[in-house]
Amino acid sequence: MIELYTWKTSNGRKASIMLEEIGLPYNVHPIPIGEDVQFTPEYIAINPNSKIPAIVDSEGPDGKPYTMIESGAILMYLAEKTGKLMPRDMARRYEGIQWLMFQMGGIGPIFGQVHHFERAAKVDVPYGKERYGKECRRLYGVLNARLEGRNWLANEEYSIADIATFPWVARYEWQKVDLADYPNVKRWFDVIAARPAVQRGMEIPADA
Repeated sequence: MIELYTWKTSNGRKASIMLEEIGLPYNVHPIPIGEDVQFTPEYIAINPNSKIPAIVDSEGPDGKPYTMIESGAILMYLAEKTGKLMPRDMARRYEGIQWLMFQMGGIGPIFGQVHHFERAAKVDVPYGKERYGKECRRLYGVLNARLEGRNWLANEEYSIADIATFPWVARYEWQKVDLADYPNVKRWFDVIAARPAVQRGMEIPADA
């Protein structure tokens, strides 16, 4: 059994979508980050970085409980545990890992800054909006070029790279982006959004 500690954010949804896709049973432990629950001693004992998501696998390596933090690492761990959504062939596996890292190092941080300056900043910061908005649109352009003539971000197979990226693109309205300007991204997005496992995973935690 997997214990999932999460909230309804782009990073949190990566883990819940992955768990729905691979079919592992899991329990949900909501961590309402707006209430600073992530900073409690109980949660810090699970994730010293006070971020979501985190998982505890009761049947980890050697059959012992194992804790995982960092959303990208969680996706890789679950893929390796189940043999799903990440190829075993080295070249194909690393093609997927490259695009997972593109999300972790580019899309996540930049889109997150756009969300902050457009929605959460207590004062208007035009420079922040312009700087991160411009880079956000550039990254959409990279995704659009990558998806030209292909269905998925890596290996022509749906993978953890797509799962990692989708919940961030799902906030396109927060980023003031029109997906019609990036037709390949929109096509990819619509196909993933129609997957039942993705629809279920996007609603975890159900009471958030």
